[in-house]
Amino acid sequence: MVIALVIIAAGATVGILRSRPEPSRAKNVETRGRPVPGVRIRLEVLNAGGVSGMAGDATAVLREQGFDVVFLGNAEASSEDISSVIDRVGDMRIAAAVANALGIRNVLSEPDSNLFVDASVMLGSEWHPPEAVLDKPAGVRAWWNPRSWF
Repeated sequence: MVIALVIIAAGATVGILRSRPEPSRAKNVETRGRPVPGVRIRLEVLNAGGVSGMAGDATAVLREQGFDVVFLGNAEASSEDISSVIDRVGDMRIAAAVANALGIRNVLSEPDSNLFVDASVMLGSEWHPPEAVLDKPAGVRAWWNPRSWF
């Protein structure tokens, strides 16, 4: 009797979960540069221009605007002059929103299911933080910057 109830309850739960429509991440992205609150857009930010600190500056800009930067570092081939945002999930609206937030014009689509990010940011040597970041007082660092802890 107990086993039959468990099987019926499990079947009902699976049926309910299957009937739910998948939320579309793309419908919840504003292309003006900010994600809708509650939408998680995972990004990697890579310094491809060889200028020290660019990935950290871009990460600060993106996190202030609600994006989730899950990795930052240097690109393997660090000699790019032009910055670009690369769509990794097949939805250019996500990449366009990120590009608008950083003032980047070059947006590409190279879906890659092996990367667990929605978009990759490749910062070329010409990229500079938006004016709002430059207006902050000198010495103010985000609490999550491990370099400032030592």
